[in-house]
Amino acid sequence: MVLATLVLVVSGCGGGPSPRAWAASVCEALTPWRAEISKLTSSTDQQMTAQTTPAQAKENLVRLFAGAEEASETARRRVADAGVPETEHGEEISRGFRATLEKVRDAYGRARDTIDGLGTGEATAFYDGVKAAVDTLTKEYDASALDTSKLNSEELKQAFDEVPECR
Repeated sequence: MVLATLVLVVSGCGGGPSPRAWAASVCEALTPWRAEISKLTSSTDQQMTAQTTPAQAKENLVRLFAGAEEASETARRRVADAGVPETEHGEEISRGFRATLEKVRDAYGRARDTIDGLGTGEATAFYDGVKAAVDTLTKEYDASALDTSKLNSEELKQAFDEVPECR
């Protein structure tokens, strides 16, 4: 009974997290995601130049892109779990972050599916297909890049600049 009352009192107080708390949560969600994407980029470059068979490269690239898709979904879920910051346009800003991560997640999924569908019988055709998939992924990724400088909230801009989780 005491726990239920405490939950009601806490949930009834105010709206979402403060800008600083929200920025910290978002950066905590994005830090492992950025590390995973960086690792993916490096691994993809290695796969494109490695002396492996197309079948081996295909298996590795599909696994790498699936990992990036999963990491993007995990980051999106964690940003959603951070709630809506208690600031002007908070809902819009939160939705923008989630939408960006959804687009990135979907771009990795499409790249994975494209590469998974490539034949491995002819190496040149396979690697041309991989290059085309990676080029498309890069364009889609760049088009949906997170840009905290365009936030509609001075409080959030300041929070992203100041909280240690975002450094």
